[in-house]
Amino acid sequence: MTFFCCAVIAQKQYPKHYFSAPLKIPIILSGTFGELRSNHFHSGVDIKTLGKQGIPIYAPADGYISRLKVSQYGFGKALYMNHPNGYTTVYAHLKKYAPEVQAYIKKIQYKKKKYSTGNIFPNPEKFPIKKGQLLGYTGDSGSSGGPHLHYEIRDTETEHIINPMLFGLKPSDTKVPIFRKLMVYPLSEDARINNTAQKTDLEIKNLGSGKYIANRISASGTIGFGVNVFDRLDDALNKNGVYSLEMKINGNRVYYHDLETFSFPESKYINLLIDYPHYAKYRSRIQKTHKVKANKLSIYEDLINNGKIDIENGYNYNIEIIAKDFVNNTASIKIPVQGVASNTLLKKIDTTAYKIKHKEFNKFQQKNVTIAFPKNTFYEDCFLDFSIDNGIAKIHEPTIPLNKRYTLTFFTDHLNSQQKKQVYIANVTRKKYPRYTSTRKKENKVFTTTKSLGSYTLKYDSIPPTAYLVNFKNKQWVSKLSALKVKIKDKQSGINDYVATIDGDWVLMEYNHKKGILTYDFNDKKLVGSKHLFKLVVSDNVGNTKTISATFFRK
Repeated sequence: MTFFCCAVIAQKQYPKHYFSAPLKIPIILSGTFGELRSNHFHSGVDIKTLGKQGIPIYAPADGYISRLKVSQYGFGKALYMNHPNGYTTVYAHLKKYAPEVQAYIKKIQYKKKKYSTGNIFPNPEKFPIKKGQLLGYTGDSGSSGGPHLHYEIRDTETEHIINPMLFGLKPSDTKVPIFRKLMVYPLSEDARINNTAQKTDLEIKNLGSGKYIANRISASGTIGFGVNVFDRLDDALNKNGVYSLEMKINGNRVYYHDLETFSFPESKYINLLIDYPHYAKYRSRIQKTHKVKANKLSIYEDLINNGKIDIENGYNYNIEIIAKDFVNNTASIKIPVQGVASNTLLKKIDTTAYKIKHKEFNKFQQKNVTIAFPKNTFYEDCFLDFSIDNGIAKIHEPTIPLNKRYTLTFFTDHLNSQQKKQVYIANVTRKKYPRYTSTRKKENKVFTTTKSLGSYTLKYDSIPPTAYLVNFKNKQWVSKLSALKVKIKDKQSGINDYVATIDGDWVLMEYNHKKGILTYDFNDKKLVGSKHLFKLVVSDNVGNTKTISATFFRK
């Protein structure tokens, strides 16, 4: 048999000595570029900050601050800096900005009377920056899992994200990647693996020094492989992503991808790169070394038959899957495959009454529930389970990735006026943890848009949030305090908003949603007099409110 190999696409040359490191501490990573995350690739590197916040961040080159954004989730406090060489550096999860930038942002927050600012684009002349100048301090803001600096480099014109390691950021790494799991998939109706029509978990043996081997398998039809693999860098125990994944058949490359660069719009196709049903069930990611038709990722090179292997009876195949980290530390698995014809019956295709034609609009209704899928919500045609049982709408299992949001509607004409005020849609796929889903209401229905299949039901919330003072009491002198702290919580629909005032004037309270703590910084505003009235109104997602107030004294 003959295999053809495409020419390797040369990697673009990036300036390796233009940018200095943004932190003046040893560069140790807890996350690498392109790691597999929920519904996206990791768009930067996560630099460890000794487990603490407040480490100074310095400009790696000349430029200017081009964008600022403060949000409760996502990047939290983020700063974007444009450089004259055509690249943008990004810094996320900050504790605070450099003093002049912090003052600029606080002024905007007070003007809007909101913590979240949206995107702010200062004029290039507003904040010119020299290499080595202070930009801010590392933190844990937004959807961060702990103190660190998320650092990115982008092409300014296209906004493509590029691996910062290509610019000379190289932490110590002498360790080879580690394979944890090997899967083989039947990709055609007549495909068989060890005489079965099911995907198969293959046992692998670690021979040491990055070498692995699997037991010989028999196969027929078209098959494909997938692996669970991670990498560790020196000085850290974090399980990081690998840089490249390759597959060879009898020594010829048929599959290759690497994480040099990608764009934000394509990142969602990660759900077609991985074995999504396996991830949905086990929360473990298997990277496939074959490409499905709907996958529009640009990371692939040298694909022969999209990495799918046509097995012929009587032939032997030596499959090798190779994983490398950025500095070329290498691990590989060898899989011997023997082509053996199978006489087993064709596998039965599961069907239901609800067929999805992915290129068409699809709408179904049962009892008081309607589901509506726009064109191309699904990546391919499929059959969908849809049932209503004891008020729970089961919309398949969450094992199919979606390209778009669909609309789920519950009709509520059977509810009284009080119930209509308190009702919301909850995701109850994990029954122990019902989760509020953004709910919109009309007179006789409630609806949500979501990209998650699973089980949903109506829940009711009649209980207001809780709020209590943390570091001060009513009628207390607080002259020695630098801030006021309040803890808020809502056990059902969740916190939606809060408004704080001192002596009737709006004040900024920063919300740490991971700890449920609101903080007001006394440096924000000079208070007149010594006696002051603090008031806080907290609302949940169905409109229940809690109000607390306290008098405090301060010189």
